[in-house]
Amino acid sequence: MRLLPSSLRRGAAGAAAVSLGAALALTAFAAPARADDPPAGSVPPDEDPFYAAPANIASYRPGQIVGSRKITPKVGDYATTTDTWQISYRSNDSHMAPNLIVTSLLVPKKAWTGGGPRPIVSVQAAEDATGTQCAPSYGLSSGSVIAGWPAAWSAHLLNQGWAVAMPDHEGPKSVFMAGPQAAHAVLDGIRAVKNFTGAPGIGQGNPWTLNGYSGGAQATGWAAQTQPSYAPEITLKGAAMGGTPADPEAVARFLDGGVFSGFEAAAATSLATEFPEMDLEPLMNEAGRKALADARGKCLTELLTGFAFKKLADYSVVADPLAVPRVRAVLKRNTMGAAAPATPIFNYHADTDEIVPVGQANKLVQDWCAKGATIQTVRDKVGEHALEMVLRNGDTLKFLADRYAGKPAANTCQAAAGA
Repeated sequence: MRLLPSSLRRGAAGAAAVSLGAALALTAFAAPARADDPPAGSVPPDEDPFYAAPANIASYRPGQIVGSRKITPKVGDYATTTDTWQISYRSNDSHMAPNLIVTSLLVPKKAWTGGGPRPIVSVQAAEDATGTQCAPSYGLSSGSVIAGWPAAWSAHLLNQGWAVAMPDHEGPKSVFMAGPQAAHAVLDGIRAVKNFTGAPGIGQGNPWTLNGYSGGAQATGWAAQTQPSYAPEITLKGAAMGGTPADPEAVARFLDGGVFSGFEAAAATSLATEFPEMDLEPLMNEAGRKALADARGKCLTELLTGFAFKKLADYSVVADPLAVPRVRAVLKRNTMGAAAPATPIFNYHADTDEIVPVGQANKLVQDWCAKGATIQTVRDKVGEHALEMVLRNGDTLKFLADRYAGKPAANTCQAAAGA
């Protein structure tokens, strides 16, 4: 079975071999187009009218479609194997203020021959960025290099005949690790696709699952735990998530001063943008204020190279900015585990992950299990961040396929409880 577009196989293998290269690969995706707009992918979102929210965006319902356009993807062989649309819709940020989100819907050209309507997977790409030019939609339509890995990662889903929806879950402010923002964008994206009438075979009856790794797992997990309260009318068959950064404080402390501290810069800048109540700037010295400004509007590659080996304390007028009550309150608000997903979860992680510490992912599993979740937990004794995603691709595919087939989900929560 063909798992990757042929043009991406060598790049995927190389990305899995080297931690830094793999981390740089775990980035963005796709964009939209109307007849009177610039050609799809010709300009970044900040310059493209398709991404601009209408003045009356607050009058739209969450998930209500604002616009749509068909595009020609410039990644892999998707231009010839899929029909692809960009759909814009109203959603809500972390404070429930209305915003405009874009999702990319890829439907295989090959007819669906399975039983029932064609399955759809909401794929949350690991954007991990602070600039809208890094969004999944723009990468897909522009052919941006940073789109390569997420596109390849979705190929094995499309090869099953499943459709893929890929929301720009960081939203118009491009905020990384903002849990409620991501959850709303994903769930409202499902609502929008359900109501989209432009794609044959796509509508209210298609079964849905979620899939995400690393930064995409953060968005996936938040959507899964938020669905029962925010979108109870949506039925999810299951959610696969790996290398999950569930606790931003724990991840920041793990990364601080190391080669991957650019992730910390992305999260700090993003959370300061999404949560003004964090009031981060007064805690920063002159170098810190400059760093916050420099970290805005960047894709992951620039963040990792520009902020490697940087420590928060070097930028702060306090010894431990993460311990300041207003900062800690925002970090806690964006920590997963407060509510249990209603859908079965496949949670996988390498014990030796060098970017996202496994301990905080284990804590998430414990919290969800205690609240009654159904979770299949897989931990690999040896591995590294990107390689774990590659090694567990087949298991992820099987988990999703079993959920579409209606098979009972494994539940290691029960085994742990009985131990």
